[in-house]
Amino acid sequence: MFDTRLHAAQQAVGAALAQALTRLPEGPLRDAMGYAAQGGKRLRAFLVLESAALFGIPAAQAMPAAAAVEALHAYSLVHDDLPAMDDDDLRRGQPTVHRKWDEATAILAGDALQTLAFELCAEPVLGPAERRIALVAALAQASGAAGMVHGQMLDIAAETAPVALTLAEITRLQAGKTGALISFAAEAGAILAGTDRAPLAAYAQALGLAFQIADDILDVEGSEEAAGKRLHKDAEAGKATFVSLLGLEGAKARAAALATAAEAALAPYGERAETLRETARFVISRDR
Repeated sequence: MFDTRLHAAQQAVGAALAQALTRLPEGPLRDAMGYAAQGGKRLRAFLVLESAALFGIPAAQAMPAAAAVEALHAYSLVHDDLPAMDDDDLRRGQPTVHRKWDEATAILAGDALQTLAFELCAEPVLGPAERRIALVAALAQASGAAGMVHGQMLDIAAETAPVALTLAEITRLQAGKTGALISFAAEAGAILAGTDRAPLAAYAQALGLAFQIADDILDVEGSEEAAGKRLHKDAEAGKATFVSLLGLEGAKARAAALATAAEAALAPYGERAETLRETARFVISRDR
């Protein structure tokens, strides 16, 4: 059931992004944007659709918000892969955008994917204007200087810090870099429904941290072929991670506890939230 729903969401969101790109002028910029936005787990988009379903919002209505978070995520990956950032050659099993094209094209493709995300959040099908405004504001807060970009800045600073980060500092960094966009995605349904976001916010906070710890575990014992990207980067750079601070078994235990906490946060929604509970279990058991 979970795998079926995830696969269906992946296909539908991919189609929605492709359709959105057809509205843009043809050329290398649009090609690079489409290339950057293809593939991936689509977990953030899936969270948008499933959180919307909790409140009876059909997937077709929530789809622009799901496509928006994937466009925003794709932009972040394109820029994160640049030589000035992580300098990666491989993403989702393919050459990174700046390797397939060039740095200038990659920067502009990332810029355009970011602005496309906010355009998608303004689509009338999402509902009344005040809810679309709330959605745009939430995405801006999650992705900007108090959210994802802030986390990326902390990550860059950590590379040249005289001492390794503490567990509290890594948790703060990842709450921005990874967790903020996951939080937006999980809370999007409540925003679109105009209802209390607190239970989904608690769910997302635990889920986002579990996701990052699972990433750190995969960086140690995962397969580059399955992950579609270079692994062991943090260890090679001497960076502190959840695994380096907690140990491999300790990190696995922490991720499992967080997944359990995420499931518990969904109690107000009863059986309607079962797919979101399965998502928490998926996050810590994935291979990429």
